[in-house]
Amino acid sequence: MSGPIQNNRINDLLAGQIAPAKPAVQQVDIGQKDAFQSILQNRLKVSSHAQTRLQSRDIQLEAKDWDRVLEGIDKAAAKGAKESLVMLDDVALVVSIKNRTVITAVDREHLKNNVFTNIDSAVIV
Repeated sequence: MSGPIQNNRINDLLAGQIAPAKPAVQQVDIGQKDAFQSILQNRLKVSSHAQTRLQSRDIQLEAKDWDRVLEGIDKAAAKGAKESLVMLDDVALVVSIKNRTVITAVDREHLKNNVFTNIDSAVIV
């Protein structure tokens, strides 16, 4: 009925003229950098927003804590979760299970009167 859809951006991407946008996710550099990075070993990413929250709220997670978070993520993934609230002692992390990315972090002080949206599960580790 009509001709092909004209979309120059797609044509430019296909031709390699424009690089696709990179997601705003990076490996975190917090406190015990070596311990943190050795535990994660590319198994978990922390968004820049979450990194900011961890630093501004002085949330310090040790290697054993990150192991527990990873266990919670694995459990949520096994149940088909997509976005999960992972509760770890006095810290709540909102995690994209599919992307294995920490989206934000909240400490006990900021948990009060807080509403978590866009999650389909909660894991207490």
